[in-house]
Amino acid sequence: TSSISRQFTEGAYSLVDFSDNADIYVINSCTVTQSAEKRCRALIRQAKRTNPQAKIVVVGCYSELKPDELMNMPGVTMVAGSNEKFRIYEYLNTLAYSSPDPGETENPSKADRIYDKASLPDIFIPAWSSSGRTRSFFKIQDGCDYKCSYCTIPLARGRSRSSTIRHTLEIAREISRTNIKEIVLTGVNIGDFGKEAGESFAALLRELVKEIDIERIRLSSIEPDLLDDEIIEIVAGEEKLMPHFHIPLQSGSDKVLAKMRRRYTTGLFTRRVEKIRKHLPHACIAADIIAGFPGEDPGLFNESYEFVKRADLSYLHVFTYSERENTAAIELSGKVDVGERKKRSKMLQEVSASKKREFIDSVRGMKTKVLWEQEARNGFIFGFTENYLKVKTAVAAGKANTIEEIILSETDKNGVYTV
Repeated sequence: TSSISRQFTEGAYSLVDFSDNADIYVINSCTVTQSAEKRCRALIRQAKRTNPQAKIVVVGCYSELKPDELMNMPGVTMVAGSNEKFRIYEYLNTLAYSSPDPGETENPSKADRIYDKASLPDIFIPAWSSSGRTRSFFKIQDGCDYKCSYCTIPLARGRSRSSTIRHTLEIAREISRTNIKEIVLTGVNIGDFGKEAGESFAALLRELVKEIDIERIRLSSIEPDLLDDEIIEIVAGEEKLMPHFHIPLQSGSDKVLAKMRRRYTTGLFTRRVEKIRKHLPHACIAADIIAGFPGEDPGLFNESYEFVKRADLSYLHVFTYSERENTAAIELSGKVDVGERKKRSKMLQEVSASKKREFIDSVRGMKTKVLWEQEARNGFIFGFTENYLKVKTAVAAGKANTIEEIILSETDKNGVYTV
């Protein structure tokens, strides 16, 4: 989104808030859940109400999977698939759009919509965010070759692909020449980086640490089967790499994992966590988990629930299972009642809250470093420690976008450390 935005701001446009009266609204959509699609449709309606004559452009996963549905929504000017989304600025500036008559709110003709249905997404363009000026999200990989039974991402984003280490380093150097202090490496499946070129994610990490002049590098979500000992040891041994891991679990039951077509067992997940704790005892380890997957009967849910309670995790991201079209899971038997799914989600969220409190308390008195963010609220600025604990301090001139060594001592009622 940030990379698309930069194309406009470097051109003849200025960026305004989405709620403002704009000439063009660009919505980068998601389709991972039904609620994400619902949110996208609501944003389209909001933009149309704000300015009925505006051009509304929808890109992203929803537009890749269901372009016709979006094309038929009143107000939508253009639907761009994943192969075209980085060219919407060019399209808007070169295609001949006719200005609507005053008061006209009907859709423009479908000829104004750009969508390549000929192939799945097959282009990889490294992208990075710059709007925060403190932390940059750097997309190093896209797509996924996994075939998890509940997931539409491979359909929307295509095969796994990435650039070479050499080209990735060139983009990282571009980021390092800004005021940004931290890079977060992101992608659909970052552990797959370099597969096409015979390279590896571990090799990329070594080169980033050695070649790029930036204070902090953080990993986003990485699959348990791809988070090998080498990667963990590199993170543990390099000061620039933050002790923070986000590892998708999805279920604490091996039977459910098999139904999900995941590529690991709970035993492998446990070994990964134990390896991290051995080298980085105070690391933040988060995990994703899905509640109410088809076939997750009460016994299997209890097995998953007890596994999560035992696991040495810092917190959870809990998702209530949502049926998605064109997935294998939608055909599975043993569907869980929606009310029961929500009940299980709440139980897992309570486990997560308990684990987060324990994690926060476990580092009390520890010396660490915090990167202070730009935004100030109620007289405080906020930041994150190396192991991703939130910290706040009173606003002070010159403190934003600096790294400061602190001692974690007191927390507020929300568990945020105050210094």
